[in-house]
Amino acid sequence: MNEASAWIRRWSHLVPAGATVLDVACGSGRHLRWFAERGARVTGVDRDAAALAGLQGVGELVVADIEGGPWPFTGRRFDAVVVTHYLWRPLLPLLVDSVAPGGVLLYETFAAGNESVGRPSRPDFLLRPGELLQATTGALRVLGYEDGFLNDPARFVQRIAAVRERAAAADPARFPLPS
Repeated sequence: MNEASAWIRRWSHLVPAGATVLDVACGSGRHLRWFAERGARVTGVDRDAAALAGLQGVGELVVADIEGGPWPFTGRRFDAVVVTHYLWRPLLPLLVDSVAPGGVLLYETFAAGNESVGRPSRPDFLLRPGELLQATTGALRVLGYEDGFLNDPARFVQRIAAVRERAAAADPARFPLPS
């Protein structure tokens, strides 16, 4: 089984034990398992029921076509929303809105330029420069952002760690940078 992405591991200290975590397009559940092992209450959504079948007992599992059907979490907010290797632009506002006050969005997927090194290569599946920053502007505070090339395997990625601040003044200890 694949381990959690380095980006998700780097920022997972922002998700305390007992937090609610939504893993979007969770597939075989590498991030679902990562957070469940750290005491989070996890929810995974994917359209592939077979992929979710191997995750029984890990947390709440929702089989849904989030591109063609209704958003299954209307009215719910999570302490963390995690998205990796997935992009459906119409969902970006819903994903940002699903982050609870004090919660975090951890997002990492392929970016423009990836077409030069492999798949995915269609622009529909590649973030445009600054797109995650634009999606969070005015709603979330960005703690970390990267847009560039990674080796092993060769790929272009864009990734963000952003929080929804609580109504009261932000507590600097709540959002410590990883060492």
